Amino acid sequence: MLKFISGLLRTRQQFTSKLANLFRGKQKLDAETLSELETILLNADVGFATTESIIQYLTKQKINPEQAEAAIQDYLTSLLEPCVAPLVIQNKPFVILMIGINGAGKTTTIGKIAKQLQSQGKSVMLAAGDTFRAAAIEQLDAWGQRNNIPVISQHTGADSASVVFDALQSTQAKNIDVLLADTAGRLHTNDNLLEELKKVKRVMHKLDPNAPHETMLVLDASIGQNGLQQALKFHESLGVTGLAITKLDGTAKGGIIFAIAEQLKLPIRYVGIGEGIDDLIPFDAKTFVEDLFVKD
Repeated sequence: MLKFISGLLRTRQQFTSKLANLFRGKQKLDAETLSELETILLNADVGFATTESIIQYLTKQKINPEQAEAAIQDYLTSLLEPCVAPLVIQNKPFVILMIGINGAGKTTTIGKIAKQLQSQGKSVMLAAGDTFRAAAIEQLDAWGQRNNIPVISQHTGADSASVVFDALQSTQAKNIDVLLADTAGRLHTNDNLLEELKKVKRVMHKLDPNAPHETMLVLDASIGQNGLQQALKFHESLGVTGLAITKLDGTAKGGIIFAIAEQLKLPIRYVGIGEGIDDLIPFDAKTFVEDLFVKD
């Protein structure tokens, strides 16, 4: 996929292009070569634990330099494959609660998912649950108007749980297929704000004990290892069921996806590789790794 190849350019330059040069002309994977490999992996934000597991794998399998690049590619694919799980809309209404910190791209991701679902013949409603940021409400309203999708919103500073409750009621009454609920961006370290998200989920339960059917965490790939810490905390607090990893096109730290996959083993629903409406792509492990190893 050409879009994927171009979107991963910066990570490829930081990571896989350097691998090829590292192994070229080497007779064996000696301590110096493995140390250089460790540096390359860490600089691509693959993370310490995942880096160590890759090096241990190469050592135990007695991989030689000629085999090393292909062996790493296979190993990385095996890390990601358990996380391939496309979003499946099963219930009606199917409720997707979007969470994450400010700047991760939540509202934009909501708009892109809404457009994709609409193109699949699904009816969609949006809930402007980020009531702390007036721009978020305006942004979601703009998405709705542009794509003829209804948006439930209240004034800035309104209770987020109340907005989502109203939206779910409306979704049920109008027999709409999917409700996408935005929430205020919050740091994973702020326990009070995490409690507000728990309240949103409790309020949903009053109308549908199974809602939300998907709690999707939006992570900004460009923040590297901080993204992993966010994911761990959000998952512990709220039970994340899927991930959307954004801004892979703007970072050399795309290796963070491997650390997230190895440590959380959560479904990666989408990856974002650009600003366009079609640049949010359902995740496929084999395609992702193959395109990461394409020779420029």
